[in-house]
Amino acid sequence: MFAPKPDACESAQGWTPASAPTKPVSMSKYYSPDLGANPEDPFARDADGKLVRRSYWLGMSDQSVVLAMTQGVGAHIPNDQKRAHLEDIGRGSLIDDVCVQEVLPPE
Repeated sequence: MFAPKPDACESAQGWTPASAPTKPVSMSKYYSPDLGANPEDPFARDADGKLVRRSYWLGMSDQSVVLAMTQGVGAHIPNDQKRAHLEDIGRGSLIDDVCVQEVLPPE
């Protein structure tokens, strides 16, 4: 009948958290904040793509990271960029909690 819709964390290429790449992600995959508006943005990266405020993220509990990414500073970021950020800070295990599956009503 109907093909299931991919969840919010799955791309058109069939990427899922279980098949996450282990190699570094290119800079274009990361969220690029407007540092003119907020120079202290926790997503800021240097010219080499390294997270400037890494200690901000590493000092958080898993629950705090999930809340920050879903209801706080990361709520507006697309899921693919959230996924790349979580992998970068070593919290790939939280991808399923942050990239919530979209549930559609029956047609």
